[in-house]
Amino acid sequence: MSDYTISTASREEVDIAVAFAAGEGWNPGKHDADCFHAADLEGFLVGRLGGEVIASVSAVRYGKDFGFLGFYVVKAEFRGRGYGLPLFEAAVRQLESVKSAGLDGVVAQQQNYMKSGFVLAYRNIRFQGVGGGEMPSGVTPIADIAFGVVERYDSVCFGTYRTAFLRAWLSQPEGMGYGILGSDGELIGYGVLRPCQTGYKIGPLFADSADAADCLYRALASKVPGAAVYLDVPEANAEAAALAKRHGLAQCFETARMYKGETPNVPVGRVFGVTTFELG
Repeated sequence: MSDYTISTASREEVDIAVAFAAGEGWNPGKHDADCFHAADLEGFLVGRLGGEVIASVSAVRYGKDFGFLGFYVVKAEFRGRGYGLPLFEAAVRQLESVKSAGLDGVVAQQQNYMKSGFVLAYRNIRFQGVGGGEMPSGVTPIADIAFGVVERYDSVCFGTYRTAFLRAWLSQPEGMGYGILGSDGELIGYGVLRPCQTGYKIGPLFADSADAADCLYRALASKVPGAAVYLDVPEANAEAAALAKRHGLAQCFETARMYKGETPNVPVGRVFGVTTFELG
């Protein structure tokens, strides 16, 4: 272990972390690296052995209130040799300053995360379906809505502000989003679709009601007819799971949403689609 080092990842090394995630079958977005790095320039850590990056983890901080841990991967040929735990512990230390730290861990690792102080909140379920259908009325392209309006709504549904990430997320190449505006000019829901290695993921999908969420889902799915579409749903929101099933989506994966510290004030009933399993 004497030649094993842990340090902050460069922008280029974030690409390596995303490649690790792809190798695990997590199907990252084509432009995730730029958005994720923008969220926190010091939010990714890598483990190097003899100069080679063999492990990654993210510990992204959204101000003082909330942080999120993800991208925890050790290359297969180096597993079981003690390289992962010190990297994970470094990520946990990096989030010690925030009130709440979250993660979406694979179910098999729940017990290990509990040893580090994380407590299970609920499961997130990934549903897979096929895009298509008619574009509904009543939606507005996200590019036509003032950023401040989107950010205010997002901060309520996500639990905190994430300005740098959100700017990158909404403007990523090949991505698209729609919102529904209320009579006061404020959002009552919005959603984003982004291209992934396979198909497209919808996230976030935030809405004040199941009807608004359904309208946004139909708008986004209509833009990618015949393509695979994925939606990550908090099991704690029964209306979100019902939406997925109503549109013929089938469960294909699940994670354990866990928190350390305070449980964040997230209105799960408004979360019909998680932004990402990697950054919350």
